[in-house]
Amino acid sequence: MNMYYRLPFPLYAFLLIALLAINGAAHSQTQTEALPQLDVTGVRENTASSSNKVLAGDELQNKLSGTLGATLANELGVSATGYGSGASRPVIRGLDGARVQILQNGLSVGDVSSISADHAVASPMQNTHQIEILRGASALLYGSGSSGGLVNVVNDRILTTMPDALSGALNTSYETVNQGKTANIELDAPAGPLALHFDSIISNSNNYQIPGFAEQGGPNANWSINPGQPVNILYSGKLPFSFSNQNSLGLGASYLHADGYTGVSMERMNHNYGIPTAEGGFIQQSQNRYDFAHQTMNPFDGFSSIKVSAANTNYQHTEFTNSGTASTQWNNTATEARLELAHKEVAGSKGILGAQVTGSTLNATDLSTNSFAIVPQTKSNSTALFLVEEGRYGPLKTNLGLRYNNAIQNPNSGTQFPSASSQEFAPNVYGPPTLQSRQFNLMSYSAGGMLDVARGYGIGLAYTVSQRAPSAQELYSYGPHDSTATFDIGNSNLGVETSHNLELSLQKTMGLVRSKASIYQNQFNNYIYGYYTGSYSQANENFSVVQASQANSSIRGAEAELTYNWNEVGMGGRIFGDISQGVFTSGGNLPLQPAPRLGTELAYQRNGWLTSATYVYSYQQNRLANWEIGPTPSYNLLNANLSYTERIGKVNWTGYLMMKNLLNEEIRYATSPMAVRLYAPQPGRSLMVGVRAAF
Repeated sequence: MNMYYRLPFPLYAFLLIALLAINGAAHSQTQTEALPQLDVTGVRENTASSSNKVLAGDELQNKLSGTLGATLANELGVSATGYGSGASRPVIRGLDGARVQILQNGLSVGDVSSISADHAVASPMQNTHQIEILRGASALLYGSGSSGGLVNVVNDRILTTMPDALSGALNTSYETVNQGKTANIELDAPAGPLALHFDSIISNSNNYQIPGFAEQGGPNANWSINPGQPVNILYSGKLPFSFSNQNSLGLGASYLHADGYTGVSMERMNHNYGIPTAEGGFIQQSQNRYDFAHQTMNPFDGFSSIKVSAANTNYQHTEFTNSGTASTQWNNTATEARLELAHKEVAGSKGILGAQVTGSTLNATDLSTNSFAIVPQTKSNSTALFLVEEGRYGPLKTNLGLRYNNAIQNPNSGTQFPSASSQEFAPNVYGPPTLQSRQFNLMSYSAGGMLDVARGYGIGLAYTVSQRAPSAQELYSYGPHDSTATFDIGNSNLGVETSHNLELSLQKTMGLVRSKASIYQNQFNNYIYGYYTGSYSQANENFSVVQASQANSSIRGAEAELTYNWNEVGMGGRIFGDISQGVFTSGGNLPLQPAPRLGTELAYQRNGWLTSATYVYSYQQNRLANWEIGPTPSYNLLNANLSYTERIGKVNWTGYLMMKNLLNEEIRYATSPMAVRLYAPQPGRSLMVGVRAAF
């Protein structure tokens, strides 16, 4: 019997929480002063919003991959989708898509990755300085719909301090599993009152090597994702359409003065990557992005800073069939502006209040007919007011957040949907949704506290209500989607989705041995999901008809981590685990839910040497939605890193080895749609060698 079933959920949660007690009295004598806390976009780690996480420095470099999802895939409570090397998005506590907002430098990334897992996040990873995972009150600074959490990718193109001289970093690497070659550079330089920035990335990888066969269970497994359409493939060795080729150029300039800065930046990104479904295909993606930021310190009495930021993005991608025929083009133009006022302490509390305005236009065009594809042209507008407060009252740290959003979806009412009869539905016929404009008023709020019960020990409780408006594709879709092998139908009558998340956390933040653990319950009213109707479209390769629907549901889970001398000189180690389970209130499991995981990591650093090894065991996922094919197999993931840094002159040179999936395991994510999960495992054993230079 699988261990997933031998450990009932309450017992699993209890065991994870119990990690805190293991090191209580035995290690109290080793307590030392805690390290300085990191700023996390206006809040701080280990506050009442205890679920914040920051990846930076050596930790980020050791985990950095070609996609955001792959970089974060083994973080506590975070898994990922996996469409080859090009597209992978984070899944946080069983939630993805529009429920996990992606930002770049505090502003929306501006792509269409939340619409479908085959759409890549338009934020190159290689020159990333920091990745922040935010939940609770701190996430309400940026969006009301991030019931799973929010990920902010920081690349510091707009410099806020003046470099003393020309500085920067160079990196080049080669990876064996896909003959991947990457080179990136970034430079910062003073120019009178200006601080200038330049960065560029070139990354090319071929189809990657897989262990065994591409098809889960081997060839002729006879998987039938859609009625009457079994699909069998014989691929082994290299996985077709798993390649990824990317390049980007970023420029920034800041005018620095005694009380702040004013800066602008631009980015051009191109990305060509494969979609390794049974049919195969590829996407050519590009984006132009322009950012503006201004901050003044101590602008007037009672306030410590005022910040204005804005971004404009022009995103486009074209989808190609396996024969190279352009089939669909997606365009998204978006503009966002924010005003933030940080006030000084009042009655023991500091905070940020502000306003945010966003507008975007989404187009999807069928290039064979020059008409709409899947989603009609839709203009989306949102205005928001927000307030986040953080206070300290003796042993109690508090965190409060409030956000009001007005969101409007305005589709092109002149769009001509194809007739239902032309789609040859069977056994039931489904007509298109009504093209009506929708307006939603959203109120989200969060309250949390962390009580210091003893020196270095805390217990926290947080309650967050997050409201999300349905997206354009959930409201207005009507058409086939090749990468998921579905015929998607929107529902223009969808209501607001509301999540109620209650989280209890414990932490030990001082001493050689530290730990943290959380249990949570996330209750959804009107959870929006794609319901497999049991019908199919004979005119579209028997694609299953999936209709946007709503139902009450819940996700409950637990996470825990125990560390010894972590990120310090000498030997360090950690053990960790997470589990979540999503169910409909009326019965049945939520789709695309991550499997439970347990892991351990050892690290050693001294005299320029840094080495680590990570082992993760992912359980079999057989708690699937009733339309999902499974189970998803368990796997053992073993990764290792070795690096050595030596300063020569004014340059820190680092040579490194990164070894991934050393056991050459067949890895398939339960969070990936069946169309790719059943036919495209993650890469096999790989060795990456590289050199970095920082000066």
